[in-house]
Amino acid sequence: MRWLGPSSEAEMVALFLRTELPAARFRDTLRALLESHGLPESVITTPDLADDAENQARLRLLTEHREYGTRTGLFEDFPDDVSWQWMAIAPAELATVRYIDYDYWVELSGGTRLAVDAAPRIRAGVAPFGVSSDWALGMAREVARGARLTAYMLARDQLPPELEVLVGSSPAMPG
Repeated sequence: MRWLGPSSEAEMVALFLRTELPAARFRDTLRALLESHGLPESVITTPDLADDAENQARLRLLTEHREYGTRTGLFEDFPDDVSWQWMAIAPAELATVRYIDYDYWVELSGGTRLAVDAAPRIRAGVAPFGVSSDWALGMAREVARGARLTAYMLARDQLPPELEVLVGSSPAMPG
């Protein structure tokens, strides 16, 4: 792993929302939230990280959408003191990355929380809690466009020698 430069919570929030918006599972919810706040989709698709009002709007969106600001739901017990950095990571290193400790990801990975273990389970049609994992197969076709961790593990043979990833760390994050 090689350090590329610093990042910020605002950039993480923007990136998180930008990867959720195209997903069929989340698209309608996010668009409805944007509309309810009178915000254009460009707040997510082309974020201006230098605009504090936009950053606050995205933070509100992520909190309403995934409970980020309240540290509940998907972000239950997520530390407040996370330091964000851009890193270059080799595919072999990426295969050691664990999902958050959230029931869907634990089930999808067969309990290991490793995306590399989720990939064969997705190919086998595993549907944690009745939720189809077909979304990941579609994302695997989008790896060249910068898709997510799960998609990378489904298309490992197509990865470049290094990937740029946003990494969050905190002393409060266990192993």
